[in-house]
Amino acid sequence: MISKLIATTLFVALTGFAFGQTSHHSKNKPVNLTQYVDPYIGTGFHGHVFVGANVPFGAVQLGPTNLSKGWDWCSGYHISDSTIVGFQHTHLSGTGIGDLGDISFMPTTGAIKTIKGALADPASGYFSFFSRKDEVVKPGYYSVKLKRYNIGVKLTATTRVGFHEYTFPKSNQSHIVIDLEEGIADVPTETFIKLVNKTTIEGYRFSRGWAHDQRIYFIAVLSKPIAQFAVYDTTALQQGIMLRGQKVKGVISFATQKGEKVLVKVGLSPVSSSNALLNINSEIPGWNFNKVAADAHNAWNRELQKIEIKADSLSQLKKFYTALYHTMIAPSVFNDVNGDYRGTDKKVHNDHSFTNLTTFSLWDTYRAANPLYTIIQPERVNDIVNTMLAIYKQQGRLPVWHLMANETNTMVGNSAVPVIVDAYLKGFKGFDAKLAYEAVKNTQMQDMRGLKYVKALGYIPADSTVESVAMGLEYSINDWCIAQMALKMGNMADYEYFSKRGQNYRNYFDKQTGFMRGRLSATEWRTPFSPFVSRHMKDDFTEGNAWQYTWLVPQDVEGLIALQGGDQPFIQKLDSLFIAKGDMGSEASPDISGLIGQYAHGNEPSHHIAYLYAYAGQPWKTAEKVRYIMDNFYTTKPDGIIGNEDVGQMSSWYVLSAIGIYEVNPANGTFVFGSPAVNEATIRLPKGKQFHVIVKNNSDKNIYIGVISLNGKPYTHNFIRYSDLMNGGSLTIFMTDKPGNFGTLRADRPHSVY
Repeated sequence: MISKLIATTLFVALTGFAFGQTSHHSKNKPVNLTQYVDPYIGTGFHGHVFVGANVPFGAVQLGPTNLSKGWDWCSGYHISDSTIVGFQHTHLSGTGIGDLGDISFMPTTGAIKTIKGALADPASGYFSFFSRKDEVVKPGYYSVKLKRYNIGVKLTATTRVGFHEYTFPKSNQSHIVIDLEEGIADVPTETFIKLVNKTTIEGYRFSRGWAHDQRIYFIAVLSKPIAQFAVYDTTALQQGIMLRGQKVKGVISFATQKGEKVLVKVGLSPVSSSNALLNINSEIPGWNFNKVAADAHNAWNRELQKIEIKADSLSQLKKFYTALYHTMIAPSVFNDVNGDYRGTDKKVHNDHSFTNLTTFSLWDTYRAANPLYTIIQPERVNDIVNTMLAIYKQQGRLPVWHLMANETNTMVGNSAVPVIVDAYLKGFKGFDAKLAYEAVKNTQMQDMRGLKYVKALGYIPADSTVESVAMGLEYSINDWCIAQMALKMGNMADYEYFSKRGQNYRNYFDKQTGFMRGRLSATEWRTPFSPFVSRHMKDDFTEGNAWQYTWLVPQDVEGLIALQGGDQPFIQKLDSLFIAKGDMGSEASPDISGLIGQYAHGNEPSHHIAYLYAYAGQPWKTAEKVRYIMDNFYTTKPDGIIGNEDVGQMSSWYVLSAIGIYEVNPANGTFVFGSPAVNEATIRLPKGKQFHVIVKNNSDKNIYIGVISLNGKPYTHNFIRYSDLMNGGSLTIFMTDKPGNFGTLRADRPHSVY
């Protein structure tokens, strides 16, 4: 026994890891939370996460891009791949569509090659294999050895600058290939490169992909003088030191000694190469790679410390902090240090009053990521809203899925609306509220994307567009949100109008079948109908079926319960969702993953559903489902995210749920209790406040909430309001192994309007 005790003590001392007391703040030194981040989580299956070096919400995502193309390479990287074609400065994380991969740098030796090559004929191009054992991946830092060239690569970044350190072997033919043709799932439209002087290259890459007209400028500054610089049009060597064309390449050449380090600073700008240089001079004036890497690490650690947890296992810590890390890759900065940015109108704007952002996956993130930001990223919430309002002024409507000054119009609904309304109702003051209301109202009063039918009929006819039900349900959420904003502003006429439109979800509910379904007219439903079958981009739903979409009424759960016939029929139907078995058919989207019955956790429309039991008086069923999802659909393996990460949404669901809360209604400031996975969480709030969650008797068996106290007083509500959370304080949750009465009384259930 004594020897076992000594061994255990030694293990804890060596690893710094004691179960249940893992994360603690010493007075002298903040705990290093980045040690629990594993960027490989989500690189397998369909997670599509970014791997490389960046800082929180940075404009630069500098990392390796694999040779392979396809859906599982939307971020440019997949755990199954062992090839590298270059180190590119922009990447998406967790999207279902590929793009970016701009400004590709590849160090090489030997004969110059200017195309990446093919797997079947490695000698045909410059790509290299690598081994995972030679790879180091952590927040703010990436390193690897290129096997083919015996070149060591280290990468780090600031907000707008990528920093490379290449360790070359002895060679008279050492090169850096700058390939402006290369990108992820896009095509270059115009590229340009120029040797400015012995240590400086400038250029740009314009491309067409998911972002229809993307423009990015760069400047690269080297620590070693360039001996030769050659320009190529694809593979054809051209005269001179500058070239403009569709597929321009530039090759830097010099001799290197064994172990010689060559450093490259690459500044990006949406506006100009001169701004890119300004960004470098502001953010990395010197050449201290290790200091920049340390600063990036510290930036991540500061953000991760906004929620400090105690947990029972190392895997729980890894799941939590990797998820928190994934919530902060985007939205990403899209302006220069001088306030310049390119708008959706393609004009250059200058505004120092906010940080302009890009990469808004709003159909995903309005559900959990944006509500999470209102707690731990309040200063960025104003930037998000101000960016959206700038986009509104430039394109006449709020963004749908905005990428690099482009409206992609991806996904249904106007999901900027709940994000703006949520911020307004939660008391954010850093934006023009009058303009915000004008923007949400005018966006929802347009005729495009099915809205003309919403205004005229109250529903979108199924034969007028695909995805009519999903579209209509999202618009009902948007309209309900606008009604609440109008009410708070005292605009009663708009409140009445949009409240009525917020009830339009009822027009898609078929009482005969008990499901939401496509409606052709006031008297006719679309046939044939199956609640199971899903036909991607061909039917009435978006990446889902009627079983999944029947619950998409987070703005009026009481109304949805009434449609189903009251609490008991509602619960019976909800129980059935989690056990129903049926064939979705051969045309279902691969996004419909993470299935429990017909519940699909791998896709966002399901994310609030497990919490709906709380509204009908059976919160213990929420606890069972939420705990099961956290334990089984989030792991520490590369395939540890059950669907697309979706720019922070999958991970935000986990972060909130692990703490024990979730904002079902996207804009009423009510966080419903579930089943906390952590033993303790300290949320660091503005002005030095903290909200402390203490979970007593938590275990794999004790998954149910027994009683709760808030600031030492009994608390019976099965929800907590945003305002109470942000005031700071202490919430103590006592867990038990049997369902009890907590939160079951009608007065204690969450509800839609306060």
